[in-house]
Amino acid sequence: MWTKKLNKHRAFYRFFRFQQALLVLLDIHIILYLKRSSNPGRIGRKAIRQSRTNTRGAGTMEFTIQQNVLKEELSFIQGVVEKKSTIPVLSNILIESLGEASIRIIGTDLDVTIRADVEAEIKTPGAICVSARKLFDIVRSLEAGSVNFKKEENEWVTMKAGRASFRLAGINREQYPEIPIFKSAPFVIPSDVFCTFIQNTSFAITAEQSRFTLSGAKFIYGEGVARMVTTDGHRLAFIEKSVTGQETDAKMDVLIPKKALLELVKIARSSSGDVSFGEDQNHIYFEIGSRLLITRKLAGNFPNYEMVMPRDNDKQVEFDLGDMKNVVRRISLMSDERNRSIRMHIRDGEVEITAQSSEEGEGKEMLSAAYAGEETVLGFNNIYLQEFLNNINVAENTAQAVEETSAKKAGASTAEGSNTAAAAARSSEKRTRILFDFKDSNAATQMRIAGETEFDYKYVVMPLRI
Repeated sequence: MWTKKLNKHRAFYRFFRFQQALLVLLDIHIILYLKRSSNPGRIGRKAIRQSRTNTRGAGTMEFTIQQNVLKEELSFIQGVVEKKSTIPVLSNILIESLGEASIRIIGTDLDVTIRADVEAEIKTPGAICVSARKLFDIVRSLEAGSVNFKKEENEWVTMKAGRASFRLAGINREQYPEIPIFKSAPFVIPSDVFCTFIQNTSFAITAEQSRFTLSGAKFIYGEGVARMVTTDGHRLAFIEKSVTGQETDAKMDVLIPKKALLELVKIARSSSGDVSFGEDQNHIYFEIGSRLLITRKLAGNFPNYEMVMPRDNDKQVEFDLGDMKNVVRRISLMSDERNRSIRMHIRDGEVEITAQSSEEGEGKEMLSAAYAGEETVLGFNNIYLQEFLNNINVAENTAQAVEETSAKKAGASTAEGSNTAAAAARSSEKRTRILFDFKDSNAATQMRIAGETEFDYKYVVMPLRI
């Protein structure tokens, strides 16, 4: 009897593993199909070799550009170019002439594309396509000044800068994927606001690639409000801000991939202007100055995040952000590596933060807090807590930060070397405070900045059993 049952279980297990293998193969075929459909031409290594031998006399190009300008644009494009790709052409960038005074630089991995238009002196119009990484390494090693590019036969490209010269292997421009046609960007948001949105939410995006709808941010824009939400199933980050000056009544509700968000932050931080954006059926377009980022939309339905937001948290504890960040960082060093748990024993006027590992020991520290109520013990994953504390943006407190700096400078100049003046300056500082809203140790805790803020920001974390 036991032998029959064992054989039955073994047969079921083998069938289950067979199903898993089939699903993996299906995923691979789907990915390859999508990649090929984005570029129906030949894009393998053989095609690249042929492109170098079949284009004798196919055209030349020559232009001159400043080293610092080219280095900056190449640094942005590095983030999207494939380093180790099964499609070799994606490790290249395309440079095309635009009229007589500018060039267009393009890099893509088929999911995210960056396009930049920059000034250059065009001597002979045309296009070159070379290794993105190799070109960037060479350009950033050069001294400031002009760099000359000239395309020769068989797609070879010669670079000259001062006394240095290089010869790079290139490929035929026709082998490079066609990028989506940019249509329009009817929506506008300040670049600093958009950076704040991404900084405060992107860390809560799941790292599990199989959870497609959670591998990006839900971004809603319209009706006077901009909102971004992310979650990995264990925590949720929500940020919202009123927007004005919208020229259209249309509404945008999309899922933006995490990779696109991280590249957008790099570009937006380099600009003090606005981010213009729009969409079509399959893509989202972000225009920042002379740069354009295009990303595929994530398909699927994002979870109903409004159902996750706590509505009956009747207890509240307030901390100093800087003190809390330092204490959590120290005590987390002793947390168990398997569950990363950290405990907060909350009582009148203080919180005891502890962590322990059965193999390495334990740590604890007291922290002052504003709280009046029954004692409560909360448990969190210390990684989730630290990411909130480290990434929370206090841009809304810029005025008070300036006041802090001014007070310190005034104290230093009035009584240099005086401990009394320094203490007075420190006491005048207005430090950022954060709030934890909770119900009990079994319910989700909502974390946010205390007081009036420019952004409506909430971070919800599910508790750990303690």
